[in-house]
Amino acid sequence: MRILVVGAGAVGGYFGGRMLAAGRDVTFLVREKRAQRLAQDGLQIKSPVGDLSLPNPPTVQKQDLQQAYDLVILSCKAYDLADAIDSFAAAVGPDTTILPLLNGMQHLDMLAARFGAEKVLGGQCVIASTVDADGAIRHLNTFHGMTFGERDGTESPRVKAIGQQLAGAGFDVAVSTAILQSMWEKWIMLASLAGSTSLMRSNIGDIMAASGGLEFVNGLLGEASGVAAANGHAPGGPFFERTRKMLTETGSTLTASMFRDIGNGARIEADHIIGDLLRRGREAAVKTDLLQVVYTHLKTYEARLLHQPA
Repeated sequence: MRILVVGAGAVGGYFGGRMLAAGRDVTFLVREKRAQRLAQDGLQIKSPVGDLSLPNPPTVQKQDLQQAYDLVILSCKAYDLADAIDSFAAAVGPDTTILPLLNGMQHLDMLAARFGAEKVLGGQCVIASTVDADGAIRHLNTFHGMTFGERDGTESPRVKAIGQQLAGAGFDVAVSTAILQSMWEKWIMLASLAGSTSLMRSNIGDIMAASGGLEFVNGLLGEASGVAAANGHAPGGPFFERTRKMLTETGSTLTASMFRDIGNGARIEADHIIGDLLRRGREAAVKTDLLQVVYTHLKTYEARLLHQPA
């Protein structure tokens, strides 16, 4: 199976690197600067579960894509999605399957509109990783998993084939018959965590120590869950209670990557994580007052970012 991994950053580079090390046929679609770095230094992964050093990994640039791949794995940030779609379009043939690992749901609509819904799987990953200044990928803990499946819940031959390809590649793999439910539940958790820590500019423990903090987080989680329920994906009881406990733990140092991106003056996925959830809630006529406050705050940050020197 010929696999194209779009990008070689913190997520794509990690999973693609593990697959490459396990002997899979992997090529990274990268920009010129990243291609030069990989050719010079190789793909370097620093991880508690084992480091990797892969000299001169296979790469291709947009203008050089000339044939279709069997599987395209997409893990870009949502604000780069439109450019990413254009970059790998030439690699999508009649039998290509696209596996996106983005958060939220909006990307599924965008990919389906461009390539056809039948080509797009549902998918998500669990990993905390970053790219160091020297270009190395740093895995921050021991969690590294990928879950995917057909959006209609069927166990198709292609999903089984992909599962066989990814199994034994050095990270956890699960094929799901309820991938959309899993994606919605992750979205609920992420929107609640990112929304609360980004708005309050602090970790969960500090929010819990503040007057009204517990009520705010519970309210935000309730609104996000209400949007999911109105869209046919009410969170399961065990998930909801586990998430509520995690988001209201006294003394917790937990934050979201969006909170850390704001602290670093970086771009954020405001529209994809909060804005799209807000839109779906309004269309379903459910309560979204706190989501609106969070969204306005994030869009204000984005507006300020435009005025700052690069």
